[in-house]
Amino acid sequence: MPSVTELGYLGLSVTNLAAWRTYAAEVAGMEVVDDGEGDRIYLRMDAWHHRIVLHAGEVDDLAYLGWRVGDPIEFEAMVGKLSAAGIAVTVASDAEARERRVLALAKLVDPGGNPTEIFYGPQVDAHKPFHPGRAMFGRFLTGSEGLGHCILRQDDVAAAASFYGLLGLRGSVEYHLHLPNGMVASPYFMHCNDRQHSIAFGLGPMEKRINHLMFEYTHLDDVGLAHDIVRERQIDVALQLGKHANDQALTFYCANPSGWLWEFGWGARKAPKQQEFYTRDIFGHGNEAQGYGMDVPLM
Repeated sequence: MPSVTELGYLGLSVTNLAAWRTYAAEVAGMEVVDDGEGDRIYLRMDAWHHRIVLHAGEVDDLAYLGWRVGDPIEFEAMVGKLSAAGIAVTVASDAEARERRVLALAKLVDPGGNPTEIFYGPQVDAHKPFHPGRAMFGRFLTGSEGLGHCILRQDDVAAAASFYGLLGLRGSVEYHLHLPNGMVASPYFMHCNDRQHSIAFGLGPMEKRINHLMFEYTHLDDVGLAHDIVRERQIDVALQLGKHANDQALTFYCANPSGWLWEFGWGARKAPKQQEFYTRDIFGHGNEAQGYGMDVPLM
């Protein structure tokens, strides 16, 4: 059965491209690519043409996310599988695929209303070395694990789990967090490769489609540098430095120019073969800046 292999790219709608250009390069260390299109810039994390597209828009939110399949045979099989399941899916035009820098593209919407794309054949600029936007000790961890993970808005967790299961992701509840009000938070995590999870949902009501995007450095010192830069520039930190129980990554969460969160991380373990659950993180992740939807330190 066809399955997606990675979270390949994201498109973000942003109202301040200039602020994002500075933030992505000088804080995170991503390479900014401007192809002169005027309404967008691209962020590189590796040899791909881009992993993130920043589209100038009237809102600050997720615009789309792209899931990779291996080849044209897998692509056709996935489109057929989705259609047979009663999911509306549209194969994009050649021009639309070229715009995404891929060989083929299909568009659909997940149960939470998040624009979703299936693609194969990303443009890899092997002739162009990755050049970070600031000095880095290492690089971003991508490769077969994709660009990172994101937490999405989903009103119906069961429907979302079924949808992403159809794409080939596997997942489960990994945290049982007892809240002060007596309720238990049980977010749902899903993976499609060795990355411990590529998406999660079940955080409750969310203003935006996306709560946060996590990306991972290959060197611990790059998390430290990012943390120093964030503190020096007085960027809001929503969750302080800490270590997760599920992926065991050392991370912190800070605001981006669009008012949601980027999670800077290092040292995550690979996806386990069997189910576990946890009642808290290993250490840290204390709440700091409020209002970013992370008042309970879950991930």
